[in-house]
Amino acid sequence: MKRQHGLIFALLVLILAAAPLQARYFRTVIIDPGHGGHDKGGQWGLVYEKHLALDTSVRLENELKKRGFRTVLTRRSDYFISLPERVRIASRYSDAIFISVHYNYTWKQQVSGLETFYHSGQSRSLASFVHYGMMSKVRAVNRGVKFARYYVIRNTRCPSILVEGGFVSNAGERGRMKSGWFRQALAEGIANGVVRFRRNG
Repeated sequence: MKRQHGLIFALLVLILAAAPLQARYFRTVIIDPGHGGHDKGGQWGLVYEKHLALDTSVRLENELKKRGFRTVLTRRSDYFISLPERVRIASRYSDAIFISVHYNYTWKQQVSGLETFYHSGQSRSLASFVHYGMMSKVRAVNRGVKFARYYVIRNTRCPSILVEGGFVSNAGERGRMKSGWFRQALAEGIANGVVRFRRNG
């Protein structure tokens, strides 16, 4: 019986030791700028989510490349790409994580803040690291890390998250997200979160 317990303990140690290594084993970050083309996303006047998401994603790509990651953008300019196609792009890479970049909108104009969504258990820690990376870079309401069933994070096999970088519908946040420094700060925060996820699993 003692020998059996010893074997079980050894097996648990191996599993726990292997889990972080598996989580860390990626070198590609698939960056998915939300919306595009005729799909403007959230908008207020001439401020369109699709433009904010693309600019933030390009900045994120630059930050990740500085940190030694290989990057893939699902779109590089203002054109429409379907949700299934975004998932298909992600499925081509076995050593990847997936980050969908969005900005929020609601008819309640007083609502503000950052939030990050995940679907699978393997994605929850990625969402946490990235979310708190963003929160460390900008002063904003912390709307937290949340489970969701968005198509792109539900159907990708790799660790996948969707970030919301503030509300286009909130005047204060809209003013900040129109400024390059804010989008750059979010990109740096996301990239820092990715690094911490790879280190800590």
